[in-house]
Amino acid sequence: MLKIEALALRHERQAFDCGRGELNGYLRTIARQHVDKGVSRTYVLIDDGAPQTIIGFMTLALCEVIAESLPDRYAKKYPKRAYGVKLGRLAVDQRQQRGGHGALMLLHGMRKALQVADTTGIVGFFVDAKDEAAQGYYRRFGFIPLPDDALRLFLPLATLRKAIEA
Repeated sequence: MLKIEALALRHERQAFDCGRGELNGYLRTIARQHVDKGVSRTYVLIDDGAPQTIIGFMTLALCEVIAESLPDRYAKKYPKRAYGVKLGRLAVDQRQQRGGHGALMLLHGMRKALQVADTTGIVGFFVDAKDEAAQGYYRRFGFIPLPDDALRLFLPLATLRKAIEA
């Protein structure tokens, strides 16, 4: 059975390979440090049958949002500075890609973002897409490109709530 849990020492980070060196390197050498320092939280997708093997991972952190960087219809609704949850990284091992694992982890991240919204308040869920293909992937989930950089995307809180409730 698949499950998502916080990255721990028992997880085999060195064997993970999503095909992107910067993402592999982050998981292998930096993710645990960021967790220990409180910079971000990394979650891994595993199978109960091999709980040390990482199928995929995602990293979440808080981010400051400058309202004027948002699309106009949202920029006017918020104070000059607000907060959001940012999906810092999302990757699936090459051997497991195209199986819906990325979507499963993204939905988990959305649920976590809603927990933050209900506890402290945020304006939405943010991601910096690595390229146009990734941007297209996030747009399928309702993310909106920011006006100043189409690879930076935003999922407004109301849309986030509707997506999770559906």
